[in-house]
Amino acid sequence: MRKPKSMWSLETLGRVRLSRYFFMREFLYSEIGNIHRIPNIPENPDMAVAHGKRRCVQCLDPLVETFGVISVRAGYRSPALNRFGNENGLNCARNDHPWARHVWDLPDEAGRGSACATIVIPWFADQYAEGRDWRHLAWWLARHIEFHDVWFFPKLCAFNIGWRDEPAGHIASYIAPKGTLHNRIGDAQAIEDFPTFRGLSLP
Repeated sequence: MRKPKSMWSLETLGRVRLSRYFFMREFLYSEIGNIHRIPNIPENPDMAVAHGKRRCVQCLDPLVETFGVISVRAGYRSPALNRFGNENGLNCARNDHPWARHVWDLPDEAGRGSACATIVIPWFADQYAEGRDWRHLAWWLARHIEFHDVWFFPKLCAFNIGWRDEPAGHIASYIAPKGTLHNRIGDAQAIEDFPTFRGLSLP
């Protein structure tokens, strides 16, 4: 797939189905791109799609199966868009930083594929707004989802969930208690009210 050069080819890219529940178009929206008029178009669409598919199937589809609708807050960022965001203090990591996996078509320093998205689970966000501990969701994720890393943010308990070849399962948070979550097992009673996990039945 060549880099889109027209509205019609970009529309074709947007129609690419990444998984049972997600299409590429859902991950191309960017407030930074819209405000600053920077096209958010992959330089290597084939790589972006391939990495996006792995992330959606392994990390996001099981969340939809279990919790229902989830909200994508940030998905793919083109190298140019991500670089602009980093240089202008817009909460984007450097393109050469190992955590900059919103750029799905840019392998990391070891040549490994990766993809990241920032999402909100409304089912949990409502409870978080009432004071529920973010670690409850973190413990649930650690038990059920295969991911490379998860980073939690204060607003809406949104979190980055990233896939990468050779996933590490790292969990950290900008919500107190901040930093790395070392106790990944947690309190089983704290997550007893979570919906029953429903992974996909794939052929």
